[in-house]
Amino acid sequence: MSNLVYITGASSGIGQALALQYYQAGWCLALVARRAGELQAWAQAQGLSPDRYAVYGADVCDVAAISGAGRACIAAQGLPDVVIANAGISVGIDSAVLDDIEVMRRVYATNNIGMAATFQPFITPMLQRRSGALVGIASVAGIRGLPGHAAYCSSKAAVISYCESLRGECRPFGVKVVTIAPGYIDTPLTRENRYSMPFLMRPEDFAARAFEAISAGASFRVIPWQMGVVARLLRLLPNALFDRLLAGRPRKHRQGE
Repeated sequence: MSNLVYITGASSGIGQALALQYYQAGWCLALVARRAGELQAWAQAQGLSPDRYAVYGADVCDVAAISGAGRACIAAQGLPDVVIANAGISVGIDSAVLDDIEVMRRVYATNNIGMAATFQPFITPMLQRRSGALVGIASVAGIRGLPGHAAYCSSKAAVISYCESLRGECRPFGVKVVTIAPGYIDTPLTRENRYSMPFLMRPEDFAARAFEAISAGASFRVIPWQMGVVARLLRLLPNALFDRLLAGRPRKHRQGE
């Protein structure tokens, strides 16, 4: 029987590229997205074999819906070998604007609570089986805070810490927790950025490297490696130098801009 991977946010961007990468490697797919119809149409357009994939419609912001999708997957397809919590949003905020506080709440609901709710149905069965991998898609943006990007950067910093905590809890039971921190990937999420994006990658190239990192059981991997070097340098920069480096950098676009 083929291995099974469960991927949220599979209707576009990184999630879609990961789905195709795993399918081409011979895996069966459990694909989750709010836009289940679009995801189903994409799978058919790609010529995916109907007996090797299933689509589940759920919004990761809805804890009951996304945890229910996980249970439905286990009932219909069995317990996955890999679960990838990929669904995420990126919107700039201005903390001086009251409405943007609600935007921040939505970012956290998607990127953080949604990730925990994605993993929840699978944790106990994986621990009992003593195998499996839970994969959190973080971001290099979680390393340091960027102007106008407070919601996204802080949410991805939380993803990194959350996955690290979960890794310590699961490791004694043979379950791996893998944190993948993408740099700039050419997806609908990044195309609206109004600043330079060094080492921009195609989604399919990212997916191939992520597949390798997950298969190797890496605890933390920045992709591409060049952004890993940048991330390490950013960690070491004193605040005064970091602030000077970012002076005048365009802010992340806010909702509606």
